[in-house]
Amino acid sequence: MAIREIIEVPDPRLKQVSKPVEVFDDALRTLVADMFDTMYDAPGIGLAAIQIGVPLRVLVIDLQPDDPDAEPEVCTSHGDHHHTHQPTKKEPRVFINPVLSPVTEELAVYNEGCLSVPDIYAEVTRPARIHARWQDLDGTVHEEDIDDLLATCLQHEMDHLEGILFIDHLSRLKRSMVLKKLEKIRRAA
Repeated sequence: MAIREIIEVPDPRLKQVSKPVEVFDDALRTLVADMFDTMYDAPGIGLAAIQIGVPLRVLVIDLQPDDPDAEPEVCTSHGDHHHTHQPTKKEPRVFINPVLSPVTEELAVYNEGCLSVPDIYAEVTRPARIHARWQDLDGTVHEEDIDDLLATCLQHEMDHLEGILFIDHLSRLKRSMVLKKLEKIRRAA
């Protein structure tokens, strides 16, 4: 398929709320295939459609369990740029029109990163276990209780559908420090 450009902060499109998918057709399949290609190329472990400029409620995630270069503690991280080989084992998952709800008071903290906020990582606290309801590419509804990194990643990607970035969960001071750091990195590049 195709690798698409990932939009980055401060692109205003990242702030819009994505619309539900109503038509499950070839165009949707192409979008999802492009999202996987883009995510693997980045490389990352999760991507929301809005990150390639498409405001639809579509997420792709692949935690790539056998990738020796993956950073398991970082959700949607850039990983290590020195290694460009693809992980051998892929477990691609597609979540369309996802609805999430916490199933426990317990919280988990992960050092998160985001392909739309390159080279920046910060600790974010989220519910440790969630109940997810979503549709697949055929429109079939699925439900599952999810925990660990997948729960964190799903919540991180779900935020994109609401126009929220992981840095929006930080204090104002931390967020402004992070954005200054991002500016410095961009200037250096």
